[in-house]
Formats: sequence, C-alpha cells, structure tokens
Amino acid sequence: MNSRMNMKNSKLIGSLAIAFLLGFSGVTLADEQTAAEEKSTTEDQVKAEEPVAKSGTVMAAHVVSNADELAKKLANPIAAMISVPFQYNYSRTYGDDGYKNLLNIQPVVPISISEDWNLISRTIVPIIQQKNVQANRTQFGLGDATQSFWFSPKEPSSSGWIWGVGPVALIPTGTDSIGADTWALGPTAIVLKQTGPWTYGMLVNQLWNVGGEADISSMFVQPFLAKGLGKGRTLSLQAESTYNWNTRQWSVPINVLYSKVSKWGTQMVSNQVGLGWYATGPSGGPEWQLRYMMVLLFPK
Repeated sequence: MNSRMNMKNSKLIGSLAIAFLLGFSGVTLADEQTAAEEKSTTEDQVKAEEPVAKSGTVMAAHVVSNADELAKKLANPIAAMISVPFQYNYSRTYGDDGYKNLLNIQPVVPISISEDWNLISRTIVPIIQQKNVQANRTQFGLGDATQSFWFSPKEPSSSGWIWGVGPVALIPTGTDSIGADTWALGPTAIVLKQTGPWTYGMLVNQLWNVGGEADISSMFVQPFLAKGLGKGRTLSLQAESTYNWNTRQWSVPINVLYSKVSKWGTQMVSNQVGLGWYATGPSGGPEWQLRYMMVLLFPK
C-alpha cells in the first residue's frame, strides 16, 4: 500500500452609471425655449430608459438565482434533473512513466414512476487512452460501462435527508483488453443532506462477478462535501475510494473541485476543474490526477 500526496474563483462585477449636466448662461428667449425643449426630451428619454435598466437588472438577478439553483441540484447526484456530464481525467504515474487519459460520459436521467417516487438512472461509459498501465502497452478503446439505478422519494424526509437505493451493474463493453470481460451486479445506495449552502453525503456500491473470467468483489465509497459560493459557483471535496476484497487493497483518490454554472447561448452548462492525489493505492498505481468536467444541464 502506498501513501501519496501532491495539490481557482472568478468573480464578475458589473456597474453602469449615467449622468446628465445641462447649464445655461446668457441665452435669449428663443434659446431658452430651445433649451427647455431639449431638457424635456432628455427627461423623457431617461424615463423611457429606466424600465429597460430595471428590467435588465431583474433579468441578471434571475440568471444568477437560476445558476445557484442548478448548482445546488448538481451537488445532489440523484436530483430530479437531466444532465449529461463529460468528465475528463488525466492520471499518472503508473509504474515509472505510465499515464491514463479517461473520458467518462455519464448521463443522468430521472424518471417519475409514481406520485411520490423517482427512478434515477446513471450510465457511465469510459473512453480510455493509456500507456504502460498494463506493462509495455499503449491502448485505446472503451472501458467497462457501469449502470446504476436509484429508487428515490421525490421529497426529503422530515429531517431533511435525501436518499436512494437500487441495483448497479458492470457491463463488459471494454475493448483492446482494457475491460474485465466480466458481468458484475450488486446494490448501490446514496444518502445526502442539503442545508443552506452546504451539501454532504455518501454514495456506495458493491459489485460481485456473475459471469465471465474475472473474479470481482469490489466496493466503491464516495463521501462528498460541497459548499455553494453564490453566482453558480461550488467548491467540493470528495474521495472516490475503491476496495478490492480479493486483494484487500484500497485505492483512495481525494479530489478538490471548483465548478461554475453559466449560460452558453440558450444552454445551461456547468464547468468544473479539479486536482486529486492518491492517499493510498496499489503498488504501481497512479499518484495524482487532473480533472475537467463539462455538464450539459436540462432543467424542467
């Protein structure tokens, strides 16, 4: 078992100021009349522009409020909102010079199955390019897909807890000898609470092989803590721990992440960057990782 260590906020301020100055000296009656007309026209223009300015301010406030609402939903893995994350991870060092480029495509789709319950579906499809993760090999292809379902109440409990339980499956979609070529099934559960700007909770699952060559008995544990910073921004801390029951080995990457919800045209999007280090892991495993994630948001 190896222990390893290794280790951003944008703020936007807009301001608009309009001032008018009108002075008179030594004018004739005709000039005074002309000046009065110009002043009257200017005042009318200002009055006409005031509702537009107020409307713009209200619209900007609505966008910020909407961004904060979406950021809070994103902090909840089983929120009733369709989202399509594209999560890119770069990790190294495997062995002496090994590395991995990993793109997880992981759509989340909530399905209303009754007046009180949702079924949340999350699919993770990994696309991998790696070198020397397997000794003296460069590989590119699909990894094994993971499909999770959570049955979750539409409303939090009386004490504010949000939870979901259901099955999880490992699907042997791997190519170029990247996957395990084995089916695996097991349970998954998630529990979390959102209080003010804070979100905290844990996601767990357990997989056992049910068909194929590999002997799989693996547990995934993901505690997470997030704080909303306003204006659609969130700072998060999480661990994505895996325990192999067969080898009795933990792999524990700890990630610090910063994200911001914004609008691209008509599309709401979240962008996230982060840094992770492996507190412990198998011999020859990675030491650190970088992350960028773009999430397409489809609120109701």
